[in-house]
Amino acid sequence: MRDLICITDPGQEQAVALLSIVASPHDFTVLGIIASAGNTTLDHTVENVFKVLELAGVEGVPVYKGVPQPLLRPLVTAAHVHGETGLDGYDFPPVVGTPEEESGVSALIRLCRAAPPHSITIAQFSSMTTLAVALSEAPDIAGHIAEIVMMAGAYFEVGNITPAAEFNIYVDPHAAAIVLGSGIRLVMLPLDITHQLRNTRARLDAFSALGNECGRAVDQLLTFSETFDLAKYGWDGAPLHGPVVPLYLLRPELFHGRQINARVETGSELTMGMLVADYWQITDLPRNVFYARDVDADPFYEELTARIARLR
Repeated sequence: MRDLICITDPGQEQAVALLSIVASPHDFTVLGIIASAGNTTLDHTVENVFKVLELAGVEGVPVYKGVPQPLLRPLVTAAHVHGETGLDGYDFPPVVGTPEEESGVSALIRLCRAAPPHSITIAQFSSMTTLAVALSEAPDIAGHIAEIVMMAGAYFEVGNITPAAEFNIYVDPHAAAIVLGSGIRLVMLPLDITHQLRNTRARLDAFSALGNECGRAVDQLLTFSETFDLAKYGWDGAPLHGPVVPLYLLRPELFHGRQINARVETGSELTMGMLVADYWQITDLPRNVFYARDVDADPFYEELTARIARLR
């Protein structure tokens, strides 16, 4: 059982990730979900967290507002992929829940300090601004975090928002640099593996075939967001990003990589947010990240579909 804090900006595929987490109460105790700006603005991502929780019939998980904009740069969103709400594609009922008054930064610090040493897992799905601010304001919380598992970065696949940069790092490269330099155990799940996970029509149909509402929602959400990527890549299915985080925590044997040094470019506009990944261990710099390069796609989808099947 892991004590989990999620930092997320749903996003259709992150909605699927959250569904798989709440479908796994024997594996995760969710201490809180912090909404962050990224795929869309903070007001939408807060609402989107509640859309997902209420779809699954989950109550009692506190939701917090993260930092609304990057540390030094203007906010970049991905409405061109996810739609204006970030969760276009499924007709959610009106949201009932409201976020906590406490800020996401304050909650993150409080929850970590209250936990035993090296006991908290951070599921980092979005830009890293909130996490970076918390680590900067309260460096002592690093000692309470077992690991940060992040959907972020790329090396072999390079960029998806610019030719050089992956979206989550590009949104706030200065925050990512702080997290990568934190000394905490880091697991990076990059585009190099999410591009191996393709939402073919057969895989999407399998969610609807479950016969539950959450399965139908997953199919409809991912069908909406795939339009941009299918046109972009010309593949048989769009890449699947968010669920790599919970699936790594549930089935780490499906992921293959190595411990490397990873840094982020923060000085060049041409390559802003680019991950400088020393995958071939050219330097003697500290190997601060476990970097996943490959994933076993078929058992990944089987596990994800089985988790969604548990929901209503």
